[in-house]
Formats: sequence, structure tokens, C-alpha cells
Amino acid sequence: MPLPVQDQEWPPPHITRELRLYRQWEAWYAGDPDRLASVYGANQVHGIGMDPKGWDRPQKGVTGALNRVSRWFWGSATPAGQVRSTKLHVPIAGDISSTSADLLFSEPPTLRVKGKNGQKRLDSLMHEAGIYGSLLEAAEVSSAYGGVFLRVGWDTEMYDHPVLSVLPPDAAIPEFRYGALFAVTFWRVLSENDKCVIRHLERHERGRVYHGLYEGTSDKLGKPIPLTEHPETAIYADKIDEDGGFDTYYSKGLLVTYVPNMRPHRLIRGTSLGRSDYQGVEHLMDSLDEVWTSLMRDIRLAKGRVIVPDLFLENHGRGKGASWDPDKEIYSGLGMLPPPGAAPNAMLTISQFDIRVAEHVESAKALVGQILRGAGYSAQSFGESDGTGRQLTATEIHSRERKSFSTRGRKTGYWNPSLMWLAEALMSVDHGVFGTKVSAERGEVHWPDGVIPDPEGLGRTVELLNRAQAMSLDAKVRMVHPEWDDHQVTKEVKALRDELGLTVPDPDRLDDVLIPELDEQE
Repeated sequence: MPLPVQDQEWPPPHITRELRLYRQWEAWYAGDPDRLASVYGANQVHGIGMDPKGWDRPQKGVTGALNRVSRWFWGSATPAGQVRSTKLHVPIAGDISSTSADLLFSEPPTLRVKGKNGQKRLDSLMHEAGIYGSLLEAAEVSSAYGGVFLRVGWDTEMYDHPVLSVLPPDAAIPEFRYGALFAVTFWRVLSENDKCVIRHLERHERGRVYHGLYEGTSDKLGKPIPLTEHPETAIYADKIDEDGGFDTYYSKGLLVTYVPNMRPHRLIRGTSLGRSDYQGVEHLMDSLDEVWTSLMRDIRLAKGRVIVPDLFLENHGRGKGASWDPDKEIYSGLGMLPPPGAAPNAMLTISQFDIRVAEHVESAKALVGQILRGAGYSAQSFGESDGTGRQLTATEIHSRERKSFSTRGRKTGYWNPSLMWLAEALMSVDHGVFGTKVSAERGEVHWPDGVIPDPEGLGRTVELLNRAQAMSLDAKVRMVHPEWDDHQVTKEVKALRDELGLTVPDPDRLDDVLIPELDEQE
């Protein structure tokens, strides 16, 4: 199906619920207090008022909207007479997303294809195109928005290899069949003012990509205009045919894949979209900000203040007011008497409140623990120690962070099909656009363990196996460097043999070497 040719409402009404959720999760992910206040309706009558049980219900007048907004700390307005907003935000949502990405791709998986030349070219593409960095970015975006789109493309004027783009789902209209992405339309705003909005639409179908430029309003797509009307879309004008699109050199499917963060979606039943790590813990993150703001309020109120009578003030003259300098050492005599039996400073009132640090910190820790458990992670994954101060082994780390690694294991299941597609899509574009001789094929994904073993313990294990002559040099290298591919392992084995002065036996003459040794033993 080509791009729209008639004016229509934009974004389409059928994705309204998804866009409202994306806007909420984006505010938490960004960690911007102004954006949170805007999303939850602070200082305005009609906000989204993200009530977990009724955010998508129609608003019935001002009273209903205000009732829903008041349930959120970020939905309450700044008190009248207060000069500035004193609300503080703890960016725990960003920590959750970055930790999720680190658990998945801090040690990147290995993509393998058949054939030495194919593997060598794929490894080169993964490094030249910065794929591993893009995967880290994609995993963080997926954690925040509930999913992410990966798009393979090319630009022959800038690169001599395919490129990978990471696209958030809040600017996409996906179409699914049996849980798999069948087609998708991306859009972006290129320019806008009070009267006109220029949008670029990019639609991906099997083996085809369509581009269109539209001139409309803030809520209407408008009419299509030539791609040459804007410099960012002019590069596609010479590539498209009469249908408004061009071939992708990948006939097996789309040059785009969707990676869900976690399924099922708990708020939209039956959708193929994934859910965010923040889903269900938004109110806890809101309460955490309220606790932290309360602590800072105690600190402000506990500032030492001295209340003095009017007679202590120094008059600066008619119409110039009066003041009292607390650092002044010598005061002139006062025309007054202190209370009987009291010192002269008895008329000074000291105001100093207690700061409830322990109560606030304990409340914040309890909320953080609930937030992390609700998001599917262990507190140890976020730097919380066990209090012993000793170094943990890999087994102990797995035990203490079991929930985090369980969540990681579930997410790798969603990433596997997309990574297998990625190897084939990259090599298809590399072959079709840049003319490489290597044919495309789906890759195999090999994930690392996810825990860096103790170097001392690993060294002892290798040494014991070496003494028992139960491990080859190749196996030793693979145990110490499980993230290396075959080429790196072979290179390291050769270097070790050269240093040790070992000769490499010919595999075809291996029997001739072993049989005489057996005869001698007999």
C-alpha cells in the first residue's frame, strides 16, 4: 500500500493510546521536571493525568481532570505565593534503561555466518558501521519506550558500507501480522510554524521503501508536495519511481525490524507492541520524587534563623527601612530592660528545626527497591552492596542478581530474531549497493554469560586443567576470552605457539604421529 494521497488527521486516531503512553514514558526517561509537570498537568487544568486505572477515560469537565491530576505529585500545581517550584526529580528511570542496555550489550553477542569470507565481511561491517554502539542505544530506547525499530540503509556519498539507524516507536505506525512486523510508516516534522507543518513520511514494505513530503497543519497531514521542496528529502527525488518508492535489495522482507522490550503489554490487550520497564511503577517513581522533595524541604526549613524585636533593628532613616546585622560585634545601648533575672540576649528567639534524614532516606530506599523489583531488576545491579565489603565470585553475583539476569534472559529471546535478521539485511545491502562478492545469509547469535568472572579464579581453573593435560591451547584461549571469534582465537593460538616454540602438527598426518607413540607404550 503506497503513502497517503489525501488529507487526513495526523497522527492517525487509532494510535492515540500508544502515543499518550510514549509521551509519559518519554518524560520519565528524559528526567526533565518541566516535561513531567507538562505531562501530568501541573499548573494547567487539562493534563493527561496519568491515572493507572483511568488515564484513557474521557475527561468530564474541570473537576474530573483536577481530581485525576491531584493523585500525582507531579500533577499538583505550585502553591500560590511561592516564588519557584521546589520539586526535585530522581532520575531512576534513566538508570533503569541504561542498566538494561548494559546487561544486554556491555559484552556484545557474536554474530556468525557460514563461510570464512562471509564471517570476515560481517565482522568488518559490525565494526565499521558502529553496530555495537547502535545496539546499546537501541536497548536503552527499548527499555524506555517498550520497543525500538532498527533500520538498515545506505548513503553512498558518505559511507562505503551499510548503516544502522535506531528509531523510537513514538514516530512510527507499525502493522503486524501474527506478532511479526509486516509494514511500518515513519514520520518526522521537518519544519513548522503557526500555519504550516512540513512532514516527511517513509513507508517500508517487503522489498520496497516509499518516501513522501506533505504540507499540512499541526493536526492534519495535508497535501503531498515534491520531495525537492525540502533539502532533507531532495536526495530521494532521483531514486524513487512512478510509485514513489524504490527497491531495497532485500526481497526476503523489510529493511526494518521491531524489537519489543517485554511482552505482553499490560495496558493494551492484544497488541504486538512491547511494554516499557516503567510500566506499573510510574506512581512509585512519582512518590520517590515526593520523598526526596520533602527531604530538601526539611533542609530548607532547618536553616538557622534568629528572630529579634523591633528595638534590635538599626533604623536607616525615613523611608529607608531597618535591618539587623548578626555579625556586628558592638551594639549601642538599648532603651529597654530585659526580663527580671534574664540575660540581655533572652529577647532573641532562635529558630532551628530538626532534619529527618534517616526517615526520608529509609523511605527512599524502600521505594527504590519496589521500583527496581517492579521493573524486573535486582538492587545489586545498580551498585547496591551487600554490606560485607568482600569481592563476590561469579556464582554469588548470579545468585544475588538472579532477577536481573532472568529479565536479561527474557529480553535476549526478543533480540535473537532481530539480530539474525540484522546480519542478513546488512550483507544484502552490502552486496546490492556496494557490490561485495559475499552473499547474504541469516546469522547465528551467541550471547556471552553476562558476568565477568574473577580473573584469579579463572587463572587457577586454567592452570589446574593444564596440569591435568585436559585442555588444549585453543580451549584455554576460548575460556579466557569467550567473546573472541574464531579468527581472533586462531591468531592468539599462533602467537602463543610462536612464543613457546611449539610446532603445529599436520592434521593429515596426525595418525602417523599418534600410532608410533602407542606402539612404544605397548
